Amino acid sequence: MAWRFRLVFAASLFLTLLELCSGSTIGICYGRNGDDLPTPDKAAELIKQQNIKFVRIYDSNIQVLKAFANSGVELMIGVPNSDLLAFSQFQSNVDSWLKNSILPYYPTTKITYITVGAEVTEAPKNVSAMVVPAMKNVFMALKKVGLHKKIKVSSTHSLGVLSRSFPPSAGAFSSHFAYYLKPMLEFLAENQSPFMVDIYPYYAYRDSPTNVSLDYALFQSTSEVIDPNTGMLYTNMFDAQIDALYFALMALNFRTIKVMVTETGWPSKGSPKETAATPDNAQIYNTNLIRHVINDTGTPAKPGEELDVYIFSLFNENRKPGMESERNWGLFYPGGTSVYNMDFTGKGVTEMASGGNSTNSTEPTWCIASSNVTEADLKNALNWACGPGDVDCTAIQPSQPCYEPDTLVSHASFAFNSYYQQNGATDVACGFGGAGLKVSKDPSYDKCLYLTAGSKKTSASSNMSATASTAIAIQKHTAFEPWISVALLSLLLSFL
Repeated sequence: MAWRFRLVFAASLFLTLLELCSGSTIGICYGRNGDDLPTPDKAAELIKQQNIKFVRIYDSNIQVLKAFANSGVELMIGVPNSDLLAFSQFQSNVDSWLKNSILPYYPTTKITYITVGAEVTEAPKNVSAMVVPAMKNVFMALKKVGLHKKIKVSSTHSLGVLSRSFPPSAGAFSSHFAYYLKPMLEFLAENQSPFMVDIYPYYAYRDSPTNVSLDYALFQSTSEVIDPNTGMLYTNMFDAQIDALYFALMALNFRTIKVMVTETGWPSKGSPKETAATPDNAQIYNTNLIRHVINDTGTPAKPGEELDVYIFSLFNENRKPGMESERNWGLFYPGGTSVYNMDFTGKGVTEMASGGNSTNSTEPTWCIASSNVTEADLKNALNWACGPGDVDCTAIQPSQPCYEPDTLVSHASFAFNSYYQQNGATDVACGFGGAGLKVSKDPSYDKCLYLTAGSKKTSASSNMSATASTAIAIQKHTAFEPWISVALLSLLLSFL
């Protein structure tokens, strides 16, 4: 019995460490372009009440940095475009800024990213040539004080840096920005910093409603858009835009750079021509976004890939110029009351005027593995379902009811369906990067019973062998990074 206990304990520890090695995050953008906003102290208190752990600010305001001291909140701070000239010209300017504006408050205030410039390719004045020199000076200043590995340096971009974004596999950076992007990407790759992008499906729908459906923009589409070059299926515009960036990076042979979404959201109010800017649509978009992200679903091109996303924005900002929608992106009014109900955990049930992204059919459906994808993609998706996807894969282990037939497609089908049913039987929950296929015929056979909507998953803790079996399932179809699998497997074996 002792060895069995050690095995279960080791397997549980294996999975716990695996969770610590990955996981997507949701943050909030805290802009302050308003004359009726609460003080930074009150804003920080509101953020803590909402249990938000990641916040982006657009400068290094001392009062804001002080407000987040000892809060546990991780800050992304910004160097405004107006400071790029000074930061790019002299290292001493950056050294002084770091000494006077950052170091006095660090690490009491947790700072994890510094963004140097914001959407410079969209700026009225062409300051893009200053960005990389300024980034290098910020990096050097951090290196002098030993913080270059704790605080990552990057810059944010609009989707306008792409010349093509559809289909996603044809994603390409604009040649107009090659002089700026090449050294930028080299810097990011060398220092393992993310490519930061602001993504807004709202604008794609608003500006081209005949080509983009509202449901596709809101994560509610019941149909799929196919990429003709790859056969990948897309159920929402957010994933398509992310993958366009990944393909653009791969086209330039930058395969190790990860994408981070530093702004996305949906406005709750707009001008008469902005009919989609409503509280209902804003609530639907942000709720579905959070659920999509925290499930670590990934995208069709990057299934299971973690993605950090910052929602824009904390407050409505009444001094922002432009159309009415520009001043109504906030989740909260300046007084602190909610514009609409939000659940930042993505696990609760939020009432919405529309029906979310669940399948409209009253007939039961199941999700199985497609036979038209590569074995590698199927393995990746199965590993994710049995690991971060939190599916109990005990039934597909040897001597268990769903082990036979012992094929990758059969095992993946059982795991895919379990995840699909446990996550609301939505179209998105059967994505798996194009490896999932929704069917109306019950795939159950013999004693292998597939879950249906409303079924409860078996708790691993209620079965002595369940946790160990899940760990075995993950190892059987290995697709993890070698250093993770070897290190954790060694730790597992040390307990036996």
